[in-house]
Amino acid sequence: MKNFILITLFLFNASYAINAQQKSENQSNAKFMKKTDAEWKKELSQEQYYILRQKGTDRPGDGGYTKHFEKGTYLCSGCNTQLFESNSKYESHCGWPSFDDAIKGTVKQTSDFSLGMIRTEITCNTCDGHLGHIFDDGPKDTTGKRYCVNTTSIKFIKTEDDK
Repeated sequence: MKNFILITLFLFNASYAINAQQKSENQSNAKFMKKTDAEWKKELSQEQYYILRQKGTDRPGDGGYTKHFEKGTYLCSGCNTQLFESNSKYESHCGWPSFDDAIKGTVKQTSDFSLGMIRTEITCNTCDGHLGHIFDDGPKDTTGKRYCVNTTSIKFIKTEDDK
């Protein structure tokens, strides 16, 4: 029991230090958008509100952007901030759209200890909308990261082909 308490205290202190550092770094990059819950509910669909504002999760599957590989940019469906370029998207076979990198300064990372797990949540740096989580099991030949993103939290803008 003593070891469990020590480990819990260690994780809490480590999480506090990491979150303080991340908060400081994120605030320096933020163009933060503040809205009330009523404003968000008015602007977002019920599903978008659940994912972006209540930190929900899409059901895994092949729908949405999971198997979508056109050239373009993925934007936050809450505030239209450009988050991911199509060249960073890859097939991870996890059931959600996956990217190995985000556009610099657009996504913030926060420790997430919910559901009895230790994960890193990713949110939009502009509107604080929940996007998903980031894991260290991405392609080793690029960043090694897997930004596991809810389809509902993003929308796609196709790049016009140069002719």
